Amino acid sequence: MKTPNPLFTVRLLVLSQALFVCASAIGLTLTGLVGAMLAPSRALATLPYALVTLATACSTIPVSLLMLRWGRRRVFMLGSMGGALGGGVAALAIVRNDFLLFCAANLGLGLFAACAQYYRFAANEAAPAQHKARAIAWVISGGVVAALVGPTLAAWAREAVPRHSFAGSYLVLAALAFLSALLLSRLSAAQAASAQPVDASDSTKTPLLQLLRQPVFITAAGHSALAAGLMMLVMTATPLAVLGCGLGVDQAASVIQWHLLAMFAPGFVSGRLIARWGPLRLLWLGAALFGAGSLAALSGLSLPNFGLALMLNGAAWHAMFVGASTLLTQGFAEASPADRARAQAANEFITATVAASGALLAGWVFERYGWDTVQIALWPALLGAAALAAGFSARAGSTTRPPQPGACR
Repeated sequence: MKTPNPLFTVRLLVLSQALFVCASAIGLTLTGLVGAMLAPSRALATLPYALVTLATACSTIPVSLLMLRWGRRRVFMLGSMGGALGGGVAALAIVRNDFLLFCAANLGLGLFAACAQYYRFAANEAAPAQHKARAIAWVISGGVVAALVGPTLAAWAREAVPRHSFAGSYLVLAALAFLSALLLSRLSAAQAASAQPVDASDSTKTPLLQLLRQPVFITAAGHSALAAGLMMLVMTATPLAVLGCGLGVDQAASVIQWHLLAMFAPGFVSGRLIARWGPLRLLWLGAALFGAGSLAALSGLSLPNFGLALMLNGAAWHAMFVGASTLLTQGFAEASPADRARAQAANEFITATVAASGALLAGWVFERYGWDTVQIALWPALLGAAALAAGFSARAGSTTRPPQPGACR
């Protein structure tokens, strides 16, 4: 039997990431706008997108445990089919002018997102040793073209269903998710260690609290969560701010488009930076870029200001997220499969929960306190991120990976 090429698995995951980002970009561009159109109050406009991240948070741990039993391929396909169902139900909700049904549809999109978050870990595990440091960045860079195509598709298909604006866009989202499921089915022909089920009752499991108290986990999960939460807070509020300044839907879509491009395009170089600098320097870079984006947003309310602020915000997320993800995989590289899966699940749960909070708070903070307050809210979190990175850096060397069962505590 021919041995599968590990890089083929990585390439499939890069393409799957591209389809996921393209689909999620449609939701990102339109969910707040559709929410405002259907919701009984504008303060609830970001609730549907917050439910995406809430469903993601609730799904991350079950998804990881299912991967231990079923392997990654089946669970990845399940997530894609959840996205296809969510897109179809969202289109139906728009046709029926049903806000609650639209909220329910976004739960399916959350399952899609929860599964897609593990693409980067699967790629890291499947990649040859000389490419592991870059595999996460490669997968994330798969969203570059999708970042450009997604918002364009959202705008192009928004009137495809007569008299029901945006329903056609969600039908396109459903089609992209279904195509992703078909692509992920090819993983059966490219099985790697990352796609093989393992024994969930592994006797080498470390007690959970001990696992989560490791400095490497606290630092990685903390920065991953902060990156997602700060990015979601700003990104979800931006379309509302753009429209509130008298600009149109097309301008809002273009700002999100440039934001998404900045989120994923650095993947072409961040892999090299990780290999040369290590993950901690990327955490510092991410914090600096978040601060720069906030200053750009506070400097004016023109379209260029929104565009620059959101591009810096996207690049900041990329640097911090890639750095945190790489730190996590390096720290648990020699852990048992069960410990590694639980660490990944806990990281994703914390990250998605904080992201959901950011998305949920975005509409309320913007409506009550304004755009400037959204930006100022970033700074205390950035100071916390800097303190966390500095603390870990001071202890680096003795805590770069968790102790294995039987080791000295």
